[in-house]
Amino acid sequence: MSESVVHRISGWRRFALWPLSLLLKGWSATIRISLPPEDEQLLRDTSVPSVIVFWHNRLFMVANVYRRFRRSRHLCGLVSPSRDGAWLAAFLSLMGVASVRGSSSGRTIGATRELVDKLSAGYDIAITPDGPLGPRYEFKEGAVCVARRAGAPILLVSGWVDSAWCLRSWDGFVLPRPFAVAHLRARIVHDSASLRHDDDRSAAAKLRTQLLKLGNDFDRSTSQNTR
Repeated sequence: MSESVVHRISGWRRFALWPLSLLLKGWSATIRISLPPEDEQLLRDTSVPSVIVFWHNRLFMVANVYRRFRRSRHLCGLVSPSRDGAWLAAFLSLMGVASVRGSSSGRTIGATRELVDKLSAGYDIAITPDGPLGPRYEFKEGAVCVARRAGAPILLVSGWVDSAWCLRSWDGFVLPRPFAVAHLRARIVHDSASLRHDDDRSAAAKLRTQLLKLGNDFDRSTSQNTR
């Protein structure tokens, strides 16, 4: 895909997403969150803009993290420049989340520059390192590159849900049932000695291991798959 091609939607298509955004806001409000006090402290610490990193199939859960713990900072997500990404970007805007359009396969350079600018302007940045099309749990290097260029910490977020549907998509997207409990974990990663001397690929591999340790599978807690 050309660096300049960014698909967008407008008009009635954008308006059609409004009822869905209201539904999901109400749905999200029913989800209870459980996490250790030290992890909650990390999520509530908005003293500096952070790069929030989570797996693609945890996207619904992390939306609750922003709404409940980090509303004092604006949030900007990295969204694919594809046609599917255009729908997601429009939906996120209705949820109060800005978007930078780009991915590992399209508009990489421009998106990296914009994300760094957003961090400099005080935004948190949300990145799914295995998105937009996987493979699942592959930690691409973009989050590392953005964090290093901006001098920002990386906030790893994951966990599991005690009752959820696991969709049969490439990522096994997890959709918590209403009134489910999301058990979250978080870890902050600065440019520490353990990563400072690694190249982006090696650093990404280490971060992948850490993110998996925070909650690497929902299969143990989901009781029904969609068909």
